[in-house]
Amino acid sequence: MSTDKNRVVIFDTTLRDGEQCPGASMTLEEKLEVAELLDTMGVDIIEAGFPIASNGDFESVAEISRRTKNAVIAGLSRAAFADIDRCAEAVRHARRPRIHTFISTSPVHMKYKLQKSPETVLEMVAASVARARGHVDNVEWSAEDATRTEIDFLCRCVEAAIKAGATTINLPDTVGYTTPSEYEAMFRTVRERVPDADKAVFSTHCHNDLGMAVANSLAGVAGGARQIECTINGIGERAGNAALEEIVMAINVRRDVLPYETGIDATMLTRASKLVSAVTSFPVQYNKAIVGRNAFAHESGIHQDGMLKNNTTYEIMTPDSVGVSKTSLVMGKHSGRAAFRDKLKALGYELGENALNDAFSRFKDLADRKKVVYDEDIEALVDQEIAAAHDRMKLVSLSVIAGSHGPQRATMKMKVDGHLVTEECEGNGPVDAVFNCIQAIVPHTAKLALYQVHAVTEGTDAQAEVSVRLEDGDKAVTGRGSDPDTLVASAQAYIIALNKLQTKRNSMNAQAQPAAE
Repeated sequence: MSTDKNRVVIFDTTLRDGEQCPGASMTLEEKLEVAELLDTMGVDIIEAGFPIASNGDFESVAEISRRTKNAVIAGLSRAAFADIDRCAEAVRHARRPRIHTFISTSPVHMKYKLQKSPETVLEMVAASVARARGHVDNVEWSAEDATRTEIDFLCRCVEAAIKAGATTINLPDTVGYTTPSEYEAMFRTVRERVPDADKAVFSTHCHNDLGMAVANSLAGVAGGARQIECTINGIGERAGNAALEEIVMAINVRRDVLPYETGIDATMLTRASKLVSAVTSFPVQYNKAIVGRNAFAHESGIHQDGMLKNNTTYEIMTPDSVGVSKTSLVMGKHSGRAAFRDKLKALGYELGENALNDAFSRFKDLADRKKVVYDEDIEALVDQEIAAAHDRMKLVSLSVIAGSHGPQRATMKMKVDGHLVTEECEGNGPVDAVFNCIQAIVPHTAKLALYQVHAVTEGTDAQAEVSVRLEDGDKAVTGRGSDPDTLVASAQAYIIALNKLQTKRNSMNAQAQPAAE
């Protein structure tokens, strides 16, 4: 382990404190998979579990100890000798074992939880660390609820732990109570007042009850701590722990004010996040820093325009730096024309200015009705725009009355050769009523040979794509329409097919005309 004064040791407790989160229990196989990934990505210390808690926990710590190649493997134990001995047995196969023992030091915990006097607690600190040190050379001692502990007593406990052989001193913010300035000051005070403080590595362990776990952890480092205890996705009891991915990237991105280093391969952060989310069945919130689905997604037109010009306008880190393949320009109602043009280019479309304006207008209309507009939606929309570019018949509006009591009725407005025509018709169902309107506005002899509907994308707000095939004698044409409203898509498909049929007729009539003399 590096002794560089700016090297911050990453202690991951996803498998212990993270698993204590209600509902987040993992199987042995899942723990082994997570531990292997943590080891591969460069985590310095993996707290594999609480061996005395259950036989299952003991077995998982023991098996992780056997398999892990690089990281220190820690097991947690209370200040009881039975806990410490059981922990020692679980980690004994590790290449680099650690026993992590703790006891509460705050007045409220000593009085109500332990029901012991400060002097008794002080004696237990020395005895427990000495017992652990009899098993392994690497012993961590934690003052549970350190941030609500009287500073004089905290210093006495830390001094006793170091004298008994503790190599790491953890001062946790167990209930997420402190603030960054307080936490930094606590570390400075303890390290200044405790004899031989320089013989131990000081550690942070922060909970997120007030949303300051990461900020407090980094403040602790500013106060002299060189180990941070954290979890993937910030999972843990109550509001969770400091998030490993946020700590690592804060240090990576802001080296100007956080001149520290970790050994973490940040490109594996997203993979680790997804794995832990999968095995715990705890979804990651969309706007979660670093690993959330929206962390590198932009919908605002202003932001998208800036990103297209230079990604540093709205991103302080690159997606690939945390294992994300690329930035996502999410197409929605806030997207601008520049992003829409860029998206069309990526999808293989090159539209003239007028066609682009028409397509963009239709895209905005669609975006007002859908939360997210997918690539398939845009393709369907543009294909329809291209198909309708030179049509003599266009749908203007449609309203339908439908339900369990018929007959169903449709009212339609169409432009035919530039003239607005309105028609109202009944039908045996809403689709029949719509098609009857078209028949009334544009009389024709074509027969409906195919009517097919499918959803373009997932979700209840998905666009419907409708295919209509019309046959008239030996001529057959297909029209496709798309819209979140299936009936509108049906009308569009039918009208596009009619336009194609008209174009075919005109082409055949022109070929049949005798050449001019």
